[in-house]
Amino acid sequence: MDVTVFLYFLVAAAALWGSIETRARRIDRRTARLERKVDLLLEQLGIQDVDPAQDQVSALVRQGKKIQAIKLYRDITGADLVEAKNAVESMEA
Repeated sequence: MDVTVFLYFLVAAAALWGSIETRARRIDRRTARLERKVDLLLEQLGIQDVDPAQDQVSALVRQGKKIQAIKLYRDITGADLVEAKNAVESMEA
């Protein structure tokens, strides 16, 4: 009997986890879409989105402190490592 209860619990937990993951992915997609739209609006209106912390990232890039710049970029934006690395490398050019 104990094994059956455990299996039911395991199946319920897996279903709940799947539901949460699906909702999180949906929210992430919607957020990304909204961010793209806001970026397009700002670009169309000629407004630059200036973040003072981005100036710190640029300063680190100019000083050749790429790893620190990537870390700061991740802290500021919440980007993953690959996205932050690409962003910092684009500042080098």
